Amino acid sequence: MRILLVDDEVRLADGIRRGLEAEGMVVDVAHNGLDGVRRATDGDYDAIVLDVMMPGMSGYRVCQTLRADDVWTPVLFLTAKDGEWDEVEGLDTGGDDWLTKPFSHPVLVARLRALVRRGGRERPPILTAGDLRLDPAARRVFRGEVELSLTARELSVLDYLLRRRGEAVSRREVIANVWGGDFDGDENIVEVYVAHLRAKIDRPFGRESIETVRGTGYRLSANGGQK
Repeated sequence: MRILLVDDEVRLADGIRRGLEAEGMVVDVAHNGLDGVRRATDGDYDAIVLDVMMPGMSGYRVCQTLRADDVWTPVLFLTAKDGEWDEVEGLDTGGDDWLTKPFSHPVLVARLRALVRRGGRERPPILTAGDLRLDPAARRVFRGEVELSLTARELSVLDYLLRRRGEAVSRREVIANVWGGDFDGDENIVEVYVAHLRAKIDRPFGRESIETVRGTGYRLSANGGQK
């Protein structure tokens, strides 16, 4: 197994490297995000261990950049950030697994072996509805040739609606697939985000792609609201 470790904490990275090499792995180390992107793009690695909080270029940005460049090497985020939304952001930007510091070395080794067994993923297809398109890998949205600025949550809601385009989906379904099954807040949060999306992807272009389905929820039209 050939591993790329990207972590700006030199002593910690050296300890992890020595531990992985003791398990028979070949480990290259980068101490900043830019070097990590360069090595990951040029090298042939089985997995990448990626710190989140690095100066200049965060681990999130490193992973997002690699996915946009069609580098689908499995990524395990290794970080002191332990909030559930931190983990969600890591996975949403293209990560495959998440391990918080302090961590168990045997668990790190086992998770890396599991990632390598699964292998790298293929780039997800571009989602389209008329001239509305979303690139899940790059996390970018366009209406025609105009790139739109969406928050991470808005993008996740749009992603789900596009995957179910032409179908009526309930608020509960949106929450389960975007916020998770353990969400216990107000279901009207979906209405708030749909309003945000309409203001960004429809109204400026004279479109009405997200329809309200009375008694059910919402439907994103298959033609993206084009007349």
